[in-house]
Amino acid sequence: MNYNKIFDKLYQKLLSDKTKKVSEHIILVIAIASFFIHLTIIYLVDVGIITPNTPSDLLKNPIAAIYTPFSFILVYEVYLLIHYLPKSITTYIGKQYEIITLIIIRRLFKDLSTLSLSSDWFKIKYDLQFTYDLVASVLLFFLIYQFYIQSKKRFGSVVKNEVYMDGVARFIKIKKALAAALVPILISVAIYSFVNWFVSTIYPDTNKAVSFKNINNIFFEQFFTILIIADVILLLFSFFHTNEFHKVIRNSGFIISTILIRLSFSVSGFLNTVLIVSAIIFGLLILIIHNKFEAHIAFEKSNTDTLNIL
Repeated sequence: MNYNKIFDKLYQKLLSDKTKKVSEHIILVIAIASFFIHLTIIYLVDVGIITPNTPSDLLKNPIAAIYTPFSFILVYEVYLLIHYLPKSITTYIGKQYEIITLIIIRRLFKDLSTLSLSSDWFKIKYDLQFTYDLVASVLLFFLIYQFYIQSKKRFGSVVKNEVYMDGVARFIKIKKALAAALVPILISVAIYSFVNWFVSTIYPDTNKAVSFKNINNIFFEQFFTILIIADVILLLFSFFHTNEFHKVIRNSGFIISTILIRLSFSVSGFLNTVLIVSAIIFGLLILIIHNKFEAHIAFEKSNTDTLNIL
């Protein structure tokens, strides 16, 4: 049995550009439909046609309806992250940062519907969290912009001989196989998380009930745990491709960054925001220092080549 062909076929079916376009169209249709469905439910609750047993902040204000389509957009972002995994490590990490930033933006829409506009703004817990998230979203947007600028820098320090290109081809195959395996795993986790949350909403007294304060963590807490495992696998296989110190440190640093994001789901309030911002700052600094290494190696090689010519 040729496992390479099986993974190639699976990759083409799940992660090709054609599948990406179809998925994008489907998610957009679902997101728009879910927005209007959520608005309709809020209206029905408001006029008393629907009376939920457990009042939810997501059913009190039309602004909260934006939360639902954002959830589907986040699902598509998860798909894009896996799609870009075989193409570029830095783009793959950048997508992780985009996802956690969008989670904060989605949280802002939820919190907007429950704001208490008063002179005691900095004494009210939920208003304080809204302030933290508002500042963090702008800061994260800027940090991600800087991360992508750094990720585009190229220094041409690597000699692309046949051995190097063979190593690259092998590593890309490994990344494609990993990406193809991640899709069904993450779909399964998403379905399980949604069913678990839905059951706990209908039967709130069950032991598996998910508290409302953790609704933002549903699926993504498990998702980032899986990403940590995937990142470690990539790091281990990257040693077959290169053992350069600065690249090993870069890849290891990205894993630490992902772990910090995962840890942020375990806490709330100001510490949650600090961990998320710290994770992306750490990843950006690791990439900047990595690029300094690349630039220095390219400079040294250029001087050596010049001396050899002379």
